[in-house]
Formats: sequence, structure tokens, C-alpha cells
Amino acid sequence: MALIRLDHSPATVKVNTPLNIILPDPGAMGGKPLRERKVLYLLHGLSDDASAWQRYSSIETYANAYGLVVVMPSVARSFYTDQPNGQHYFTYLTQELPQYLSDVFHLQPKREDILIPGLSMGGYGAFKTAFHFPERFCAAASFSGVLSLEILNMDPDLHRKEEFSLLFGDLTRLFGSPHDPLVWFRNAAKNPASLPRLFVSCGRQDDLYPLNKLAVAALGELGIPVDYYEEDARHDWLFWDPQIRRFLKAVLGEMPQPE
Repeated sequence: MALIRLDHSPATVKVNTPLNIILPDPGAMGGKPLRERKVLYLLHGLSDDASAWQRYSSIETYANAYGLVVVMPSVARSFYTDQPNGQHYFTYLTQELPQYLSDVFHLQPKREDILIPGLSMGGYGAFKTAFHFPERFCAAASFSGVLSLEILNMDPDLHRKEEFSLLFGDLTRLFGSPHDPLVWFRNAAKNPASLPRLFVSCGRQDDLYPLNKLAVAALGELGIPVDYYEEDARHDWLFWDPQIRRFLKAVLGEMPQPE
């Protein structure tokens, strides 16, 4: 596989931003051009960047087996949100980045060929993207994701609340706002058939486990199907690496063996 680190300056973000991309080696292309390959967007967590998935998981091995193009953007600590300071990370992820990939790499995948999982903050971002643009993705996954704003009531860390207020504005108005996953779920319940396949997983020893249980229960009550998995695990890569492999197997089938 070829690993590209591309530093660019998106107009939506207004700062130099790293973007990591995994591409098949020329000898492994088998006559299938990039524009016809499946594309996997991988979203990082709060304390990570575009390099995290490549550094801490076996994603390059999985991408090689399935012949995937893997796109790993960086969004800092933005929670995949268009921030009041003018750095519009959600618009970058959903508008400018896909166009940039089309212009530079001629990536033009069909809906059935685009997947978007993420971990922790990236789980929030993956579901936010999939629920706002369900017509673009065949599957979305949240691993140990922040899928409920009840995190504000369970986290006594005042610094975290201060950071959230800079991202989202008045926290007293956050519940029921466009930033609230429950709002996305309720809107999608009007037409659940339009959604991509949804996957949620979380470790039982993870601090975010209660949030994931709340989200899965809400999805069930709204009649939105979701593949849910839990096990004894914490908020770490020992859990997330098997989860990306499990997700790919569920969507793409058994991992092909090298010839």
C-alpha cells in the first residue's frame, strides 16, 4: 500500500491541515482504477489526528486485503463542527474534502462504495455525517462514540464544559439543537429506509458506555435498525482495532486471503 501525508489549506478551515490517505500499490490495482474503488473515511478521536488510525491500528493490512482507499482527515478538537471562530470542520469533511479528493485523485465512488466509521469524538462525527447525508454512505459506525449529550451531565470536568461552550455555544440550549444526536435520530425516523447500515460498539468498562446504551435504546424506540456490539473493554485501541475489522467484515464480507 502507498501512504500519503498531504498537507493542504482548506478554505473552510483556514489553516494548514494534514490529511492521510492509503492507496493500493500500482501492482495491486488489477486494472481497477481509484475512481471505482471503495472508499473508507476514518474519523479520529478528541486527542488524535489523521495519523492515529495508521499508527495504532492494523488498517493498512485491512485496506490491502480489501483493496480500499482510506481517507483519514484531521479536524483537531472540533467535534466535527463548524465552529464560531470560522473554522468550518463539518463543511470541510462533507463538502470541500470530497470535492478535493475528486479533483486531485479522481475519486468518484458510488454510495454503495463509501463507508464512514469513527471512534470516540469520531463516532459522533461519523454518525453526524451519515445522518445528515444518508444518500452518500452505505454504512457508518461509531466505536465508543459520544452519541448522547448526556455527557454534559455525567462529566464534572468544568474545563471540558468550557471547551464545549466554545464549540457549541450556550450549553443550556444544546439539548434539542442541531448538535444533538437525538435530534438527528428523530429526524431520520421519518424515513429510516434512507439511512445507511448503522453499527455501534462500546466496551463495558468505557466511561462512554452509558451514553452508547442510551443512543442504542433511542434508535430502537424510533424504529431505526442498528447493529450493536459490546464486550468487556475500555476506551482504547485494544478494543477499536478489532472493531474496524469487525465492521469491514460485516459490510464487505470475509477478509480476502493473499494469493
